[in-house]
Amino acid sequence: MMTNSQPTTFGLIRHATTLWNEKKIIQGQQDSPLSETGQQMAADWGRRLASFPWQRIVCSDLGRTRETTELINQTLKLPVCPDKRLREQDWGEWSGISLAEVKQTHKELLQTMVRSGWLFKPPGGESRKQVLKRSLTALQETHTSWPGESILVVCHEGVIKCLLYHLTDRKFLPEEPPLIKRNHLNLLEHDDKKLYLKVLNYNPL
Repeated sequence: MMTNSQPTTFGLIRHATTLWNEKKIIQGQQDSPLSETGQQMAADWGRRLASFPWQRIVCSDLGRTRETTELINQTLKLPVCPDKRLREQDWGEWSGISLAEVKQTHKELLQTMVRSGWLFKPPGGESRKQVLKRSLTALQETHTSWPGESILVVCHEGVIKCLLYHLTDRKFLPEEPPLIKRNHLNLLEHDDKKLYLKVLNYNPL
């Protein structure tokens, strides 16, 4: 008789601050290195995260998440598994330009898309529903590969929002109150059936 595997715990954190973050430039699946502040932040996270029983790190394959992971792992010293399905939302034509410029030159289109919730899709990019689908698949397959483990997931704000908004039945509309706090760990659990929210905004990093 087959028995169910143990649930897998995922701790989700966003990559540390990049040079483009500081300039408020949209990164999407383009990349920017961590700033000096971000490098210090990631190294400090490694020390703070050492109190958790992590067994491996799964991260987006983009440079800023890999760099964050490397700095965290100077303390944790865990096996690392990059997964391109955990990349940030593809912002298409808006990648590499500032949010202020998008608001100025594409004001009406941006307002329309913001009202579209889960269907928000930058020109030439991907929708939030597409981000959710690939992120859920990544976590499901990670659970299948390493059931019962505690796994740190270093990814992106867009991925974290899609997962948490899905699990809390959010519509991704501007009138909804903020849900996620910066520099906090969010704990999820995946059993053989589905993904669950375990702890929201836990343990400031």
